Amino acid sequence: MTEATNVLGTPLELCCNQPKTGFYRDGYCNTGGQDFGLHVVCAEVTAEFLEYTKSQGNDLSTPRPMFDFPGLKPRDRWCLCASRWEEARQAGVAPPVVLASTHARALEVISLETLKKYAA
Repeated sequence: MTEATNVLGTPLELCCNQPKTGFYRDGYCNTGGQDFGLHVVCAEVTAEFLEYTKSQGNDLSTPRPMFDFPGLKPRDRWCLCASRWEEARQAGVAPPVVLASTHARALEVISLETLKKYAA
């Protein structure tokens, strides 16, 4: 298996272990064939984004102990779906992005120029 790269073309870096994020819950915004949502954008969530995504039916702020999910707070890092991040950007509430921890496949949905404008 080849090493995953980020949007800068270097090895993908850890996004967050507290809370444990990523499609594979390994702390990385890695992706694979079963990740239909393309959870590849490492973002530092904001209160505005959390409110927005909740209003869109994806509540990331409420704890879900049965899934070992503590709920996110502003400034937590989380691997977001590229399309949800882009949707939030168009709504004016996109959270900052950690470029070194954002998988290169994010470029299928979002331009590097745009991601750089939102760099944390």
